[in-house]
Amino acid sequence: MRIVPLSCVREGTRLAKTIYNSKGSILLKAGVVLSEALITRIKENGLYTVYIDDGYSDEEINELIKPEVRNQAIKAIKETFQNIEKFNSSMKNEFTSFNDKLKVKGMEKYLQQLKQVSDYIVEDITNSRQLMINLVDIKSIDNYTYEHSLNVAVLSLILGIELKLSKGDLYKLFMGALLHDVGKAFLPKELLSVSFDELNEDQQEQYKNHTLDGYNYLKEHYSLSSHSKVVALQHHEHYDGSGYPRGMSGNFINRMARIVAIANSYDEITSDTVNSPAKPPNEAIEYIMGAAGRHFDFDMANTFVRKIIPYPAGTLVKLSNGQIAVVEKVNPNYPLRPVINILNISKAGVQKSRMDLLVNPNIVIDGIQYVDPKDSKNET
Repeated sequence: MRIVPLSCVREGTRLAKTIYNSKGSILLKAGVVLSEALITRIKENGLYTVYIDDGYSDEEINELIKPEVRNQAIKAIKETFQNIEKFNSSMKNEFTSFNDKLKVKGMEKYLQQLKQVSDYIVEDITNSRQLMINLVDIKSIDNYTYEHSLNVAVLSLILGIELKLSKGDLYKLFMGALLHDVGKAFLPKELLSVSFDELNEDQQEQYKNHTLDGYNYLKEHYSLSSHSKVVALQHHEHYDGSGYPRGMSGNFINRMARIVAIANSYDEITSDTVNSPAKPPNEAIEYIMGAAGRHFDFDMANTFVRKIIPYPAGTLVKLSNGQIAVVEKVNPNYPLRPVINILNISKAGVQKSRMDLLVNPNIVIDGIQYVDPKDSKNET
C-alpha cells in the first residue's frame, strides 16, 4: 500500500483504503478497481491523492487516529467554523453588546464538542507506543481548512509529547492547535481561494489579520485556556522577529505557538491546495531544517524532524544510483536512511534485494517514486 497523486494512478489500479467525501460519507470502498470514470469521480470530489495496492508492498499504513474519530473531529471543527461565519455575518447587522454576548455564549456548545473530541484523541495518542509521525494523508479541497486544523493539532501534540510537556499542557496545546486558524472564518472567501503571494498588499494585510481576529474572538470564551487562545494570535510569529502580527521573537513567543508554527508549516507543505500540489515529506523536512533558528525555534525544529517519517514503509523511492526500491522499515532516529528492498523488474516478475541504508552510506534516497516503475517510460 502506498499513497500517490491521482495524476499517477492508472486505470485498473486497486484502491487500498476507503475514501470519504467532504460530508464524511463513503465515496469509494477499499478494494475497488479504479476505472477512468471512478478516477474522474474522485477528482470531482476535490481529492488529489489516494492509497493504492500495486503489488510492491504488503505493508499496512498505521493510522494515528481511527477513521471514525477523524471524521467526528473534522465534523466538529467544520461546525465550529461555519457557525463562527454565521456569527460574523450577523455581527455586521447587530451591534448591541447584549446580543453579542448571547452569540458568543451560543458557541460554547460547539467548543464543547471540540473539547470532547480533543480529550479523546490526546488520551489515545499519549497512551500509544508508536509516536513516529506518518501523517501525510488524503485531504479534500472542500474540507482542507478543517482537515488541516486536525493534522496540525496531532503534529503539535506529538512534538509536545517529545518535548515532555505535562498532560495538562498537552490538552491546552491540542485545543489551541485545533483552533489556530479560527480567524480565517472572518476572512472573505476570495482571500482563501488564492495563494498569499497572489494577493495585493492591502489584501495581504487583511489576510494577516486572521491571527488578531481569531484571538479577539477566542478571548471571549472563558472556558478556553489563555495558552490555547494565544496560539491563534502567535502561530505566524517567527523566531527571528520577521513574522506577524507583532514581530515577536525568540522565547517571547508563547511556547505552544512555537510548536504549532512548525506543525502548521509541515502540514501546509505536504498538502494539496487549490494553488499548489503537495510536496513529499522529505522536502518539508528540508524546508523546516533550513528555516530552523530563523522562522522556527531551532531545538523544537530539530526534535520535530526526528519524529517525522519521510518515507513510510511501503513507499517507492528513487535511489542515487538510479534504482527503484520499496521501503521495508524505518530506522529509529535515522528516518532518512530506512531499510529498503531494491526492485529488479523483468518479464519474469519482480525480484527484491534487501539493503539497509544505515550501513550503506554511499547510496541515498533522491525522492519518492510515484509512477509505477513498469510505466517509467511515461514518467514526467
